[in-house]
Amino acid sequence: MAHIVIIGAGIGGMPMAYEMKQHARPGDEVTVIANTATFHFVPSNPWVAVNWRKRDEIELEIAPLLAARKVRFIQQAAARVHPGRNQVELADGGFVDYDYLVIATGPRLAFEEIPGLGPAGHTQSICHVDHATAAADVWSDFIADPGPIVVGAVQGASCFGPAYEFAFIMETDLRKRKLRDRVPMTFVTSEPYIGHLGLGGVGDSKGMLESMFRDRHIKWICNAKVTRVEDGRMFVTEHDEDGKPKKEHELPFRYSMMLPAFKGVDAVLGVEGLSNPRGFVPIDAYQRNPAYPNVFAVGVCVAIPPVEATPVPIGTPKTGFMIESMVTATAKNIRAALDGREPTEKATWNAVCLADFGSSGAAFIALPQIPPRNVNWFSEGKWVHLAKVAFEKYFMYKLRKGKSEPIYEKIVMDALGVMKLKGH
Repeated sequence: MAHIVIIGAGIGGMPMAYEMKQHARPGDEVTVIANTATFHFVPSNPWVAVNWRKRDEIELEIAPLLAARKVRFIQQAAARVHPGRNQVELADGGFVDYDYLVIATGPRLAFEEIPGLGPAGHTQSICHVDHATAAADVWSDFIADPGPIVVGAVQGASCFGPAYEFAFIMETDLRKRKLRDRVPMTFVTSEPYIGHLGLGGVGDSKGMLESMFRDRHIKWICNAKVTRVEDGRMFVTEHDEDGKPKKEHELPFRYSMMLPAFKGVDAVLGVEGLSNPRGFVPIDAYQRNPAYPNVFAVGVCVAIPPVEATPVPIGTPKTGFMIESMVTATAKNIRAALDGREPTEKATWNAVCLADFGSSGAAFIALPQIPPRNVNWFSEGKWVHLAKVAFEKYFMYKLRKGKSEPIYEKIVMDALGVMKLKGH
Protein backbone atom coordinates (compact mmCIF):
# COMPACT_ATOMS: atom_id res chain seq x y z
CA MET A 1 0.00 0.00 0.00
CA ALA A 2 1.07 3.60 -0.60
CA HIS A 3 2.05 6.41 1.76
CA ILE A 4 0.83 9.87 0.75
CA VAL A 5 2.46 12.72 2.68
CA ILE A 6 1.13 16.28 2.77
CA ILE A 7 3.32 19.14 4.00
CA GLY A 8 1.19 21.94 5.38
CA ALA A 9 -2.12 22.19 7.25
CA GLY A 10 -3.56 25.47 6.07
CA ILE A 11 -6.18 26.52 3.52
CA GLY A 12 -4.71 24.02 1.03
CA GLY A 13 -3.29 21.34 3.32
CA MET A 14 -6.36 20.53 5.42
CA PRO A 15 -8.79 20.12 2.50
CA MET A 16 -6.02 18.17 0.74
CA ALA A 17 -5.88 15.74 3.66
CA TYR A 18 -9.65 15.28 3.66
CA GLU A 19 -9.95 14.76 -0.09
CA MET A 20 -6.88 12.53 -0.28
CA LYS A 21 -8.23 10.28 2.46
CA GLN A 22 -11.53 10.10 0.61
CA HIS A 23 -9.86 9.10 -2.68
CA ALA A 24 -7.16 6.83 -1.24
CA ARG A 25 -7.54 3.07 -1.34
CA PRO A 26 -8.21 1.01 1.79
CA GLY A 27 -4.82 0.44 3.36
CA ASP A 28 -3.18 3.57 1.93
CA GLU A 29 -1.78 5.86 4.62
CA VAL A 30 -2.17 9.64 4.57
CA THR A 31 0.13 11.75 6.75
CA VAL A 32 0.14 15.52 7.34
CA ILE A 33 3.33 17.29 8.45
CA ALA A 34 2.91 20.81 9.84
CA ASN A 35 4.87 23.13 12.09
CA THR A 36 1.77 24.23 14.01
CA ALA A 37 -0.83 22.62 16.25
CA THR A 38 -3.65 24.79 14.97
CA PHE A 39 -5.34 25.69 11.70
CA HIS A 40 -6.32 29.31 11.39
CA PHE A 41 -8.65 30.86 8.81
CA VAL A 42 -6.30 33.36 7.13
CA PRO A 43 -9.04 35.46 5.43
CA SER A 44 -10.25 36.55 8.90
CA ASN A 45 -6.88 37.96 9.94
CA PRO A 46 -7.84 41.57 9.01
CA TRP A 47 -10.70 41.35 11.51
CA VAL A 48 -8.35 40.03 14.19
CA ALA A 49 -6.00 42.95 13.58
CA VAL A 50 -8.66 45.53 14.53
CA ASN A 51 -10.09 43.45 17.40
CA TRP A 52 -13.24 42.44 15.53
CA ARG A 53 -12.28 38.80 16.10
CA LYS A 54 -10.27 36.93 18.71
CA ARG A 55 -7.78 34.38 17.43
CA ASP A 56 -9.57 31.48 19.15
CA GLU A 57 -12.65 32.26 17.03
CA ILE A 58 -10.75 31.48 13.82
CA GLU A 59 -8.56 28.61 15.04
CA LEU A 60 -9.06 24.85 15.23
CA GLU A 61 -6.89 22.13 16.77
CA ILE A 62 -5.48 20.06 13.91
CA ALA A 63 -4.74 16.78 15.66
CA PRO A 64 -8.31 15.77 16.64
CA LEU A 65 -9.67 16.77 13.23
CA LEU A 66 -7.19 14.54 11.40
CA ALA A 67 -7.40 11.71 13.94
CA ALA A 68 -11.15 11.52 13.39
CA ARG A 69 -10.46 10.90 9.68
CA LYS A 70 -7.64 8.41 10.43
CA VAL A 71 -5.01 10.75 9.02
CA ARG A 72 -1.64 10.65 10.76
CA PHE A 73 -0.37 14.01 12.01
CA ILE A 74 3.25 14.96 12.64
CA GLN A 75 3.46 18.32 14.40
CA GLN A 76 6.90 19.35 13.32
CA ALA A 77 8.51 21.53 10.68
CA ALA A 78 9.66 19.94 7.45
CA ALA A 79 13.33 20.90 7.27
CA ARG A 80 14.08 19.62 3.76
CA VAL A 81 12.47 17.65 0.98
CA HIS A 82 14.73 15.04 -0.62
CA PRO A 83 12.79 14.11 -3.77
CA GLY A 84 15.60 11.98 -5.16
CA ARG A 85 15.11 9.48 -2.36
CA ASN A 86 11.40 10.12 -1.62
CA GLN A 87 11.93 11.46 1.87
CA VAL A 88 10.99 14.46 3.96
CA GLU A 89 13.56 15.47 6.55
CA LEU A 90 12.07 16.77 9.80
CA ALA A 91 13.38 19.51 12.06
CA ASP A 92 14.43 16.97 14.68
CA GLY A 93 16.61 15.13 12.16
CA GLY A 94 14.17 12.31 11.50
CA PHE A 95 12.91 11.27 8.06
CA VAL A 96 9.50 10.37 6.65
CA ASP A 97 9.37 8.15 3.54
CA TYR A 98 6.65 8.74 0.96
CA ASP A 99 5.32 7.27 -2.25
CA TYR A 100 3.54 10.50 -3.16
CA LEU A 101 4.17 13.94 -1.73
CA VAL A 102 1.87 16.98 -1.79
CA ILE A 103 3.49 20.33 -0.98
CA ALA A 104 0.87 22.67 0.50
CA THR A 105 3.09 24.81 2.69
CA GLY A 106 2.00 28.27 1.70
CA PRO A 107 4.75 30.89 1.40
CA ARG A 108 7.63 32.25 3.38
CA LEU A 109 7.12 35.96 4.03
CA ALA A 110 10.10 37.83 2.60
CA PHE A 111 10.15 40.81 4.97
CA GLU A 112 13.95 40.81 4.92
CA GLU A 113 14.00 42.03 1.31
CA ILE A 114 13.16 45.58 2.43
CA PRO A 115 14.98 47.15 5.40
CA GLY A 116 12.60 47.89 8.25
CA LEU A 117 9.65 45.95 6.80
CA GLY A 118 7.51 43.64 8.90
CA PRO A 119 6.71 42.94 12.55
CA ALA A 120 10.41 42.73 13.41
CA GLY A 121 10.78 46.19 11.84
CA HIS A 122 8.31 49.06 11.73
CA THR A 123 5.23 47.73 9.88
CA GLN A 124 2.48 45.30 10.83
CA SER A 125 1.34 42.16 9.00
CA ILE A 126 -1.95 40.27 8.60
CA CYS A 127 -0.44 37.27 6.81
CA HIS A 128 -0.46 35.06 9.92
CA VAL A 129 -2.70 35.00 12.97
CA ASP A 130 0.33 35.62 15.21
CA HIS A 131 1.05 38.79 13.25
CA ALA A 132 -2.61 39.85 13.26
CA THR A 133 -2.83 39.37 17.02
CA ALA A 134 0.26 41.53 17.54
CA ALA A 135 -1.14 44.10 15.09
CA ALA A 136 -4.33 44.27 17.17
CA ASP A 137 -2.32 45.33 20.22
CA VAL A 138 -0.58 48.02 18.19
CA TRP A 139 -3.98 49.10 16.80
CA SER A 140 -5.32 49.57 20.33
CA ASP A 141 -2.37 51.85 21.11
CA PHE A 142 -2.90 53.69 17.82
CA ILE A 143 -6.57 54.34 18.60
CA ALA A 144 -5.49 56.06 21.81
CA ASP A 145 -3.14 58.35 19.86
CA PRO A 146 -4.07 58.31 16.13
CA GLY A 147 -2.13 59.73 13.19
CA PRO A 148 -1.31 58.96 9.54
CA ILE A 149 -1.73 55.43 8.15
CA VAL A 150 0.22 53.89 5.27
CA VAL A 151 -1.14 50.56 4.01
CA GLY A 152 -0.64 48.44 0.90
CA ALA A 153 1.64 45.89 -0.75
CA VAL A 154 5.32 46.10 -1.66
CA GLN A 155 7.11 45.18 -4.89
CA GLY A 156 6.99 41.49 -5.66
CA ALA A 157 3.79 41.00 -3.68
CA SER A 158 1.18 38.76 -5.24
CA CYS A 159 -1.72 38.84 -2.78
CA PHE A 160 -3.28 42.29 -2.99
CA GLY A 161 -6.86 41.66 -1.85
CA PRO A 162 -6.07 41.64 1.89
CA ALA A 163 -4.34 45.03 1.57
CA TYR A 164 -7.53 46.56 0.16
CA GLU A 165 -9.62 44.77 2.77
CA PHE A 166 -7.50 46.00 5.64
CA ALA A 167 -7.43 49.58 4.35
CA PHE A 168 -11.22 49.70 4.24
CA ILE A 169 -11.66 47.81 7.53
CA MET A 170 -9.37 50.25 9.34
CA GLU A 171 -11.23 53.15 7.73
CA THR A 172 -14.57 51.72 8.86
CA ASP A 173 -13.33 51.13 12.40
CA LEU A 174 -12.04 54.71 12.59
CA ARG A 175 -15.36 56.12 11.40
CA LYS A 176 -17.24 54.06 14.00
CA ARG A 177 -14.94 55.53 16.66
CA LYS A 178 -15.37 59.06 15.21
CA LEU A 179 -11.61 59.28 14.68
CA ARG A 180 -11.50 59.23 10.89
CA ASP A 181 -10.96 62.99 10.62
CA ARG A 182 -7.69 62.64 12.53
CA VAL A 183 -6.17 59.95 10.32
CA PRO A 184 -4.82 60.69 6.80
CA MET A 185 -4.59 57.43 4.85
CA THR A 186 -2.33 56.50 1.92
CA PHE A 187 -2.48 53.25 -0.03
CA VAL A 188 0.92 52.28 -1.47
CA THR A 189 1.00 49.48 -4.03
CA SER A 190 3.28 47.95 -6.63
CA GLU A 191 0.25 47.41 -8.89
CA PRO A 192 0.21 49.48 -12.10
CA TYR A 193 -3.22 50.80 -11.16
CA ILE A 194 -5.75 50.52 -8.35
CA GLY A 195 -7.79 47.34 -8.76
CA HIS A 196 -5.23 45.44 -10.83
CA LEU A 197 -5.06 42.82 -8.04
CA GLY A 198 -2.25 40.95 -9.77
CA LEU A 199 -4.87 39.73 -12.24
CA GLY A 200 -4.96 42.49 -14.84
CA GLY A 201 -8.14 43.72 -13.16
CA VAL A 202 -11.49 41.95 -12.88
CA GLY A 203 -14.50 43.61 -14.46
CA ASP A 204 -14.52 47.28 -13.47
CA SER A 205 -12.35 46.72 -10.40
CA LYS A 206 -10.20 49.74 -11.32
CA GLY A 207 -13.06 52.22 -11.55
CA MET A 208 -14.98 50.88 -8.57
CA LEU A 209 -12.03 50.72 -6.18
CA GLU A 210 -10.75 54.14 -7.22
CA SER A 211 -14.24 55.53 -6.59
CA MET A 212 -14.37 53.87 -3.17
CA PHE A 213 -10.96 55.31 -2.27
CA ARG A 214 -12.12 58.78 -3.29
CA ASP A 215 -15.34 58.45 -1.31
CA ARG A 216 -13.33 57.48 1.76
CA HIS A 217 -10.56 60.05 1.24
CA ILE A 218 -7.81 57.47 0.83
CA LYS A 219 -4.92 58.66 -1.34
CA TRP A 220 -2.91 56.19 -3.40
CA ILE A 221 0.48 55.69 -5.04
CA CYS A 222 0.80 53.01 -7.73
CA ASN A 223 3.89 51.54 -9.46
CA ALA A 224 5.55 51.96 -6.07
CA LYS A 225 8.72 50.40 -4.68
CA VAL A 226 9.30 50.66 -0.96
CA THR A 227 13.04 51.21 -0.55
CA ARG A 228 13.17 51.22 3.26
CA VAL A 229 11.09 51.78 6.36
CA GLU A 230 12.18 53.69 9.44
CA ASP A 231 10.32 54.34 12.66
CA GLY A 232 7.34 56.44 11.53
CA ARG A 233 8.63 57.01 7.98
CA MET A 234 8.34 55.02 4.76
CA PHE A 235 10.50 55.78 1.72
CA VAL A 236 8.80 55.03 -1.59
CA THR A 237 9.91 55.42 -5.18
CA GLU A 238 7.05 55.91 -7.65
CA HIS A 239 7.78 54.67 -11.19
CA ASP A 240 6.40 55.63 -14.60
CA GLU A 241 4.88 53.30 -17.18
CA ASP A 242 8.35 52.36 -18.45
CA GLY A 243 9.48 51.36 -14.97
CA LYS A 244 11.74 54.38 -14.54
CA PRO A 245 11.80 56.30 -11.23
CA LYS A 246 9.31 59.15 -11.39
CA LYS A 247 9.00 60.61 -7.90
CA GLU A 248 10.40 60.02 -4.42
CA HIS A 249 7.98 59.96 -1.48
CA GLU A 250 8.74 60.15 2.23
CA LEU A 251 5.52 59.14 3.95
CA PRO A 252 5.04 59.72 7.68
CA PHE A 253 2.92 57.18 9.54
CA ARG A 254 1.75 56.34 13.02
CA TYR A 255 0.51 52.91 11.85
CA SER A 256 1.42 50.85 8.80
CA MET A 257 0.59 47.44 7.39
CA MET A 258 2.37 46.40 4.18
CA LEU A 259 2.00 43.00 2.57
CA PRO A 260 5.43 41.51 1.72
CA ALA A 261 6.62 39.58 -1.29
CA PHE A 262 6.43 35.80 -0.97
CA LYS A 263 9.11 33.15 -1.39
CA GLY A 264 9.05 29.39 -1.16
CA VAL A 265 9.70 27.78 2.23
CA ASP A 266 13.20 26.67 3.20
CA ALA A 267 12.26 22.99 2.87
CA VAL A 268 12.11 23.31 -0.93
CA LEU A 269 14.14 26.47 -1.66
CA GLY A 270 17.21 25.53 -3.66
CA VAL A 271 16.25 21.88 -4.21
CA GLU A 272 17.36 21.18 -7.79
CA GLY A 273 14.40 20.62 -10.09
CA LEU A 274 11.84 20.94 -7.31
CA SER A 275 11.71 24.72 -7.01
CA ASN A 276 12.45 27.84 -9.02
CA PRO A 277 14.90 30.54 -7.83
CA ARG A 278 12.24 32.08 -5.57
CA GLY A 279 11.49 28.69 -4.03
CA PHE A 280 8.10 28.11 -5.68
CA VAL A 281 7.26 24.66 -7.04
CA PRO A 282 6.76 24.36 -10.82
CA ILE A 283 3.88 22.08 -11.80
CA ASP A 284 2.41 20.65 -14.99
CA ALA A 285 -1.27 20.71 -15.96
CA TYR A 286 -1.94 17.89 -13.49
CA GLN A 287 -0.34 19.60 -10.44
CA ARG A 288 2.81 17.41 -10.72
CA ASN A 289 6.35 18.69 -10.49
CA PRO A 290 7.93 18.01 -13.92
CA ALA A 291 11.23 16.77 -12.46
CA TYR A 292 9.60 14.54 -9.84
CA PRO A 293 6.19 13.29 -11.04
CA ASN A 294 5.30 11.76 -7.67
CA VAL A 295 5.53 15.23 -6.08
CA PHE A 296 2.47 17.46 -6.37
CA ALA A 297 1.90 21.03 -5.20
CA VAL A 298 -1.20 23.09 -4.36
CA GLY A 299 -1.79 26.64 -3.18
CA VAL A 300 0.49 29.61 -2.70
CA CYS A 301 3.66 27.49 -2.97
CA VAL A 302 2.94 26.81 -6.66
CA ALA A 303 4.99 28.67 -9.28
CA ILE A 304 2.71 30.74 -11.54
CA PRO A 305 4.11 33.39 -13.90
CA PRO A 306 2.77 36.96 -13.68
CA VAL A 307 -0.38 37.65 -15.66
CA GLU A 308 1.42 40.42 -17.56
CA ALA A 309 4.58 42.50 -17.48
CA THR A 310 4.23 45.49 -15.17
CA PRO A 311 6.49 48.51 -14.53
CA VAL A 312 7.15 47.27 -10.99
CA PRO A 313 7.35 43.48 -10.53
CA ILE A 314 4.30 41.80 -8.98
CA GLY A 315 3.07 38.24 -8.72
CA THR A 316 -0.15 36.36 -9.41
CA PRO A 317 -2.40 35.59 -6.43
CA LYS A 318 -3.64 32.12 -5.59
CA THR A 319 -7.16 32.63 -4.28
CA GLY A 320 -9.23 30.24 -2.15
CA PHE A 321 -11.43 28.57 -4.77
CA MET A 322 -8.46 28.33 -7.12
CA ILE A 323 -6.60 26.43 -4.40
CA GLU A 324 -9.60 24.17 -3.79
CA SER A 325 -9.65 23.28 -7.48
CA MET A 326 -5.95 22.36 -7.28
CA VAL A 327 -6.72 20.14 -4.28
CA THR A 328 -9.49 18.23 -6.02
CA ALA A 329 -7.43 17.68 -9.17
CA THR A 330 -4.44 16.50 -7.12
CA ALA A 331 -6.43 14.01 -5.05
CA LYS A 332 -7.99 12.45 -8.14
CA ASN A 333 -4.71 12.37 -10.05
CA ILE A 334 -2.91 10.64 -7.19
CA ARG A 335 -5.69 8.06 -7.09
CA ALA A 336 -5.23 7.52 -10.81
CA ALA A 337 -1.51 6.95 -10.24
CA LEU A 338 -2.28 4.49 -7.43
CA ASP A 339 -4.45 2.57 -9.88
CA GLY A 340 -1.71 2.56 -12.51
CA ARG A 341 -3.47 5.10 -14.72
CA GLU A 342 -2.26 8.38 -16.19
CA PRO A 343 -3.66 11.55 -14.60
CA THR A 344 -6.49 13.27 -16.43
CA GLU A 345 -7.83 15.94 -14.08
CA LYS A 346 -6.93 19.59 -14.59
CA ALA A 347 -7.89 22.32 -12.14
CA THR A 348 -9.94 25.15 -13.62
CA TRP A 349 -8.22 27.78 -11.46
CA ASN A 350 -11.50 29.66 -11.31
CA ALA A 351 -11.62 32.51 -8.78
CA VAL A 352 -14.54 33.42 -6.53
CA CYS A 353 -13.55 36.12 -4.05
CA LEU A 354 -15.34 37.98 -1.26
CA ALA A 355 -13.43 41.00 0.05
CA ASP A 356 -14.82 42.57 3.21
CA PHE A 357 -14.58 46.35 3.51
CA GLY A 358 -15.98 46.72 7.01
CA SER A 359 -19.54 47.83 6.36
CA SER A 360 -19.64 46.75 2.72
CA GLY A 361 -17.41 44.74 0.43
CA ALA A 362 -16.47 43.73 -3.10
CA ALA A 363 -16.97 40.40 -4.81
CA PHE A 364 -15.58 39.09 -8.05
CA ILE A 365 -15.86 36.00 -10.17
CA ALA A 366 -13.09 35.35 -12.70
CA LEU A 367 -13.50 32.21 -14.80
CA PRO A 368 -10.66 31.35 -15.09
CA GLN A 369 -8.63 33.52 -12.72
CA ILE A 370 -5.94 34.19 -15.34
CA PRO A 371 -7.22 36.02 -18.47
CA PRO A 372 -8.61 35.70 -21.08
CA ARG A 373 -11.77 34.77 -19.20
CA ASN A 374 -15.17 33.33 -19.87
CA VAL A 375 -16.63 35.31 -16.94
CA ASN A 376 -15.24 38.65 -15.72
CA TRP A 377 -17.54 40.07 -13.01
CA PHE A 378 -16.99 42.53 -10.14
CA SER A 379 -19.58 43.99 -7.78
CA GLU A 380 -19.77 45.98 -4.54
CA GLY A 381 -22.30 46.21 -1.73
CA LYS A 382 -23.20 45.54 1.91
CA TRP A 383 -24.25 42.01 0.97
CA VAL A 384 -20.58 41.10 0.42
CA HIS A 385 -19.72 41.92 4.03
CA LEU A 386 -22.53 39.65 5.21
CA ALA A 387 -21.49 36.94 2.76
CA LYS A 388 -17.87 37.05 3.97
CA VAL A 389 -18.98 36.59 7.57
CA ALA A 390 -21.18 33.67 6.52
CA PHE A 391 -18.35 32.11 4.51
CA GLU A 392 -16.00 32.26 7.50
CA LYS A 393 -18.51 30.30 9.59
CA TYR A 394 -19.18 27.87 6.75
CA PHE A 395 -15.52 27.09 6.06
CA MET A 396 -14.82 26.45 9.74
CA TYR A 397 -17.90 24.20 9.83
CA LYS A 398 -16.57 22.21 6.86
CA LEU A 399 -13.24 21.65 8.59
CA ARG A 400 -14.92 20.53 11.81
CA LYS A 401 -17.06 18.06 9.86
CA GLY A 402 -14.16 16.84 7.72
CA LYS A 403 -15.84 17.71 4.44
CA SER A 404 -13.99 19.51 1.69
CA GLU A 405 -17.06 20.04 -0.50
CA PRO A 406 -20.50 19.10 0.85
CA ILE A 407 -23.01 18.11 -1.83
CA TYR A 408 -25.09 21.27 -1.40
CA GLU A 409 -22.01 23.44 -2.02
CA LYS A 410 -21.30 21.52 -5.22
CA ILE A 411 -24.92 21.96 -6.38
CA VAL A 412 -24.77 25.73 -5.82
CA MET A 413 -21.39 26.17 -7.52
CA ASP A 414 -22.43 24.00 -10.46
CA ALA A 415 -25.55 26.12 -10.86
CA LEU A 416 -23.35 29.22 -11.02
CA GLY A 417 -21.13 27.54 -13.60
CA VAL A 418 -18.12 27.60 -11.25
CA MET A 419 -16.41 24.24 -11.70
CA LYS A 420 -13.28 22.93 -9.96
CA LEU A 421 -12.18 20.65 -12.78
CA LYS A 422 -11.97 21.20 -16.52
CA GLY A 423 -14.44 19.19 -18.54
CA HIS A 424 -16.82 18.71 -15.60
